[in-house]
Amino acid sequence: MANLSKSKLLLYRQCPKRLWLQLNRPNLINVSAATQSKLDEGNRVGDIARQLHSPGLYIETLNISDALKLTQQALKDHQPIFEAAFCHDELAVRVDLLLPKNNSYRLVEVKSSTSVKEYHIDDITIQAWAMERSGIKPLSVSLAFINNQFIYEGNNNYKGLFVEEDLSSHAEENLELVPQWIEGAQKILSSTKEPIMSIGEHCAIPFQCDFIEYCSPIDPDVEYPVEILPYGKNKATQLRAKGYKDLRNVPVAELSNPKHIMVHAVTLSGEAMLDPKGASQIKALPYPRYYIDFETVSFAVPIWVGTRPYMQVPYQWSCHMELKNNDVKHFEFLDISGKDPRRMFAESLISAVGTEGPVLVYNGGFEGARLKELALTFPDLSKALLAIIERFFDLLPFARQFYYHPDMKGSWSIKDVLPTVAPELAYSDLEISDGSMAQDAYKQAIKQNISTQEKNDIRTAMLKYCEQDTIAMVTLIKAWD
Repeated sequence: MANLSKSKLLLYRQCPKRLWLQLNRPNLINVSAATQSKLDEGNRVGDIARQLHSPGLYIETLNISDALKLTQQALKDHQPIFEAAFCHDELAVRVDLLLPKNNSYRLVEVKSSTSVKEYHIDDITIQAWAMERSGIKPLSVSLAFINNQFIYEGNNNYKGLFVEEDLSSHAEENLELVPQWIEGAQKILSSTKEPIMSIGEHCAIPFQCDFIEYCSPIDPDVEYPVEILPYGKNKATQLRAKGYKDLRNVPVAELSNPKHIMVHAVTLSGEAMLDPKGASQIKALPYPRYYIDFETVSFAVPIWVGTRPYMQVPYQWSCHMELKNNDVKHFEFLDISGKDPRRMFAESLISAVGTEGPVLVYNGGFEGARLKELALTFPDLSKALLAIIERFFDLLPFARQFYYHPDMKGSWSIKDVLPTVAPELAYSDLEISDGSMAQDAYKQAIKQNISTQEKNDIRTAMLKYCEQDTIAMVTLIKAWD
């Protein structure tokens, strides 16, 4: 029976060492919540693809022997087959959609991406090769991917969600390479010796490798690696080639970018830098000051009428209002009912921030884009929503221009900036510590089979996380004033 699957062969194509580690050191794998969320989204995409091509036979069993038998029987009945199984030369594959046409079949691979990617060619080539070598040459080989212009109209109607592109010619060109890939992967699988591979682009392309921390462990002797230079990947590579690892050991003459020179100087000094021009801008901000932060969720398969695939739908906001006497009040909104949260989100935010005073954000492009989308969706709220954007004071470009601390290590993320002025406000102490975790928590909270207690626990953690972002901005302003 087969010892090689399409997924293993694709791992080999990305990095032979990754395949070897997957087999021999699975204990090193750490599947993140974000990774699991992507897998869940992919499963949902597959469900919809089968729904659109039903009726047909869905071969659900994971046992390859049983799947092969069921596939052969279904082929005789000439019906749509979902997860059809084929095996040749110890390679087993499962085909997402096998659709009857004339006296043969079309092979369709389903992806949750919004376009054809280069690695998809390898994917469909492997599928086509195994199917053809099993005695059935597909009439065509296509990729079905998400149409990001699709707008969900409700009633579980997802017609138009996918775009299908014929990639038969691409697959045909690469079929002869598959035996070479199989041979190479089988050598890796049979070897007891870990392959030697250098760190490179393949560690993240086409996917972030699960073993990156194992392959590139942190050097305890390098506190400020040259890689912290902002947008300085090429420069870091050049410095490494010259033998420099720690930024503090790099002669300033090696640097020409003003931002790199500033980061280098502050790192050497060990002291934070705040440009007085920035402090004067902070002092000039009138009161009341509103600090806001949004949380959003996106679905490959939209669930609310009027939304698109991967559309960032806002479901939560936090707002701290600071008055001239240093009095600070907090307001918040979170909807985990599972219903479309946008209208209530917009109305409650408009009420919270009023019509006067600066609205402070951290990365205003994100919040601004969400407000513009809401304005288009709700014309009656448009004027009020767009007026909020006009009051924005964006702390991210402000920080990049006027502030730097050695502990930020080249990052102006609020999670890296905040500890430099308030180390007691650590995101790592929160149950939910980043936006990805918040989105995953939201998806969990709106599930129908979740208990009331679990839903309440998630709500508490989500409120605390979003509040932390606006507390952080208040704290930063006080430190920079």
